[in-house]
Amino acid sequence: MSPLSPSSAASAHRTTVFAPRLAALLRDHLGEDVFRLEPDTVGVAGPEVADRILAARRATETERPTFKPLQGRSISRTEASAVTRTIGTDVRDALAGPLPENVDLSGPWPLTGHLFLRDLILGRDPARLRMLMSRTLELTPKLTWSVIAVGAALPGWPRPGEHLTSLGDRAARAVGYQDRRYAMGVYRRAAAPVCFTVSTLVSNALWLGAPFADDMPNRHIIHESLRLLPPSWNILRNASPEYGAIDDRIGEGDDVLVLPLLSHRDPALWEDPDSFRPERWEHLDPDRTPGYLPFGHSSERCWGRHMVMPLAELLLDLVREAGLAVDRDQSVGKVPLLGLLGVEEVRLRKRN
Repeated sequence: MSPLSPSSAASAHRTTVFAPRLAALLRDHLGEDVFRLEPDTVGVAGPEVADRILAARRATETERPTFKPLQGRSISRTEASAVTRTIGTDVRDALAGPLPENVDLSGPWPLTGHLFLRDLILGRDPARLRMLMSRTLELTPKLTWSVIAVGAALPGWPRPGEHLTSLGDRAARAVGYQDRRYAMGVYRRAAAPVCFTVSTLVSNALWLGAPFADDMPNRHIIHESLRLLPPSWNILRNASPEYGAIDDRIGEGDDVLVLPLLSHRDPALWEDPDSFRPERWEHLDPDRTPGYLPFGHSSERCWGRHMVMPLAELLLDLVREAGLAVDRDQSVGKVPLLGLLGVEEVRLRKRN
């Protein structure tokens, strides 16, 4: 992995180290608008070109980050929307309900935050469903589908009812082995990204900027974390005839990779781009700031953004109120090459 200088004065003793391919993107293409990455792939980081690329057409089912086909079965936009509303109901219920008391959020992050969110949102569901939130299943799709196959085959499939979450109730209504497998796959597709993304986002924010000024709003901190370490650091669009007409550097057979990783640090767009400065969001509108795409393009925003922000603010609030801080003995945070961009592990402990 290659190093990048510390992000803020508050964390001057910390160094963020990106995986080599990520570091190469930042080193070789920062400030460029359109550039070739592979013989058949063009990178786009300029806000004007990116805006036109993403507005040219809607994402296909294979380009969508969450609701790609499942077991060869398409997930329609109508179904995806319904599932998102369902998990949204569970998130709202969790935010409205009483929080667990005396929760210890010290330890390794984002794992600790992920487990807290899993139990907060999905704690009423049976183990065979909640186990689908395991971060271990991220290692390989084969492992995920092995767990799902066993869970769908075991006797004692949960019965629908108010004792379950809305998402759990939806899964419980599946009848027959194949439908149960599909229902478990959808359950994971809907809930896991929420828990993974929020815990990673808060973990990134703590690494980049903690300790924070007492009067700094959580929302500013989160927007700045999304800028420097956008969980969705790239947006893929497969080759399409519209793109060559937008920019002649894009060939007819070229896939396009829009890169918020780069536009979020472009020195032409941001003052002091590598520094963690949450105060900049006092005067910026995240929905109208050129090149800022943490939740995708305005034509097709991520459906989960309305869940991510309040959950992240809640989690960050709990950490700040508990007086937790990044372990002073940790000076390096590694950012591996994964679909969800984040510091691999941040150790939190009580302040001395």
